[in-house]
Amino acid sequence: MNLALVAVSCESRKLEFAMKLIRSTTQADMVAVFLQAEIASKRFGHMILDLLEQDGKSRTVVDMPDITSSEENTYRRQLLAAYRAYVFNELPAHIAWYRALLTREEVARIRYIDYDYWNELSSHTRLPRVASGAIVAGREIFGVSNKAFLDVAQALREGVRFPELILVGASPTAVLTVYEGHVRLTAYMLAPEYLPKVLEVIVGFAPECAQL
Repeated sequence: MNLALVAVSCESRKLEFAMKLIRSTTQADMVAVFLQAEIASKRFGHMILDLLEQDGKSRTVVDMPDITSSEENTYRRQLLAAYRAYVFNELPAHIAWYRALLTREEVARIRYIDYDYWNELSSHTRLPRVASGAIVAGREIFGVSNKAFLDVAQALREGVRFPELILVGASPTAVLTVYEGHVRLTAYMLAPEYLPKVLEVIVGFAPECAQL
């Protein structure tokens, strides 16, 4: 896949945007970022910390990953699989991973995965920018509080920087789906003025990702 600037057309708006692929990367990079994001989360952080303690490992293996170390990479893959095994079953083995830069317009077009909660929150558009309106209006889905979204949006306003979003798509010209980072992506839509003009992400491409 060419690492030059990839033109992405948006037929419905007759505009053209460009997703810049910086360089190819590895599954190990994706796994490291996945764990860095979730070790700080209230939902999954305690699971990772418990597993690290059981294995006699320091959390520096997550907080300061060395993705050039095959030993560390193997352990992080096992760690993620221990509580999120579906990641390695759901994503195709031949997926091609890249570091990329997205404009604000492109970030606003990223969709949620096809899942009941995110579908309802976004009025079945799967668009976080639509979901942000529901959150501001106080609409809660399945009785789940919106506090996490509002807290992360506030942290963004206060200058906190977050791990990269992990995205997937069928190709660089296809719609992108957030695979890890749903709350962070929603927070970006709640505080769009604090979204960087260009956001670095990790993105994986494979035809099968169109189904996610």
